[in-house]
Amino acid sequence: MLQKLKIQIDNHMTLREKIVETVRSAIVNGQIPAGTRVAEPDLADRFGISRTPIREAFRQLESEGFITVIPRKGAIVASLSAKDISDFYDLKMVLEGYAARCAARTLTEKELLKMETVNRQMEAASAKKDVRRVLALHNEFHDIFLKACGNEKLHTLVQNMVMQFQRFRLILSMRGRIEGSIRQHREIIEAFRKRDAALAESLVMKNAQYGKKILLRELAKG
Repeated sequence: MLQKLKIQIDNHMTLREKIVETVRSAIVNGQIPAGTRVAEPDLADRFGISRTPIREAFRQLESEGFITVIPRKGAIVASLSAKDISDFYDLKMVLEGYAARCAARTLTEKELLKMETVNRQMEAASAKKDVRRVLALHNEFHDIFLKACGNEKLHTLVQNMVMQFQRFRLILSMRGRIEGSIRQHREIIEAFRKRDAALAESLVMKNAQYGKKILLRELAKG
C-alpha cells in the first residue's frame, strides 16, 4: 500500500507537514483502508528520510483522529464506530445550524445563485454515479454558508472535521440518499432567500440528522 504513495511537493511545507499531507490524503482517498498498519520503517525507506519527522507527523495525525498509535504495533488507520458517527453528526448539526442562522442575514444573491448551481451539479454527478464528485459538491454547498456566517474559526473547525470524516462519508453519496439531500438543499436555499434564520438553522440540522441516520444504517448492515 505504501509503495503507491508519493510525498506531496510544496516548497513552503516542512518535511513533517509533507508527510502529514501525504498520509492524510491517502487515508481520505481510501488508498490506505481503516485498520491498515502504517509502518515508520516503510515510510523512512520509501522516502529516504529519518524516522524523527515521521514520528512528529504521526503525532499530528493521531491528534486529528486519522490514526491510532499502538505500543509495539505502530500506527493503525483509525476505524469507524457507531459512536464516531453519532459524535461527528451531532457536532456538525449544532455548528452548521448556528452558521446557517448567522448566514441567513448575510448571504448575497450571488452566493445563493452559487448554491443553486452547486446543487444542480450534485444532481448531474449523482446521475453519473460519480460518488467522489457528489461528496465534493455537497461539501462545497455547505461551505458557502459556512463562509458567509462570518466566523472564521467556526469555518475552519467544521472544515477540519469534515476532512477527517471524508473517507467514511463516501458511503453517503449513494442512490436514494443523495436525492433526499438535494431536496433538502433546495429547502435550505429557499429559507435563506426568505431570510428566515430559524428555519434555515432547523433545515441544516435536519440535513445532518439525515446523514447520520443513513450512515448508521449502512454501518449496521456491515
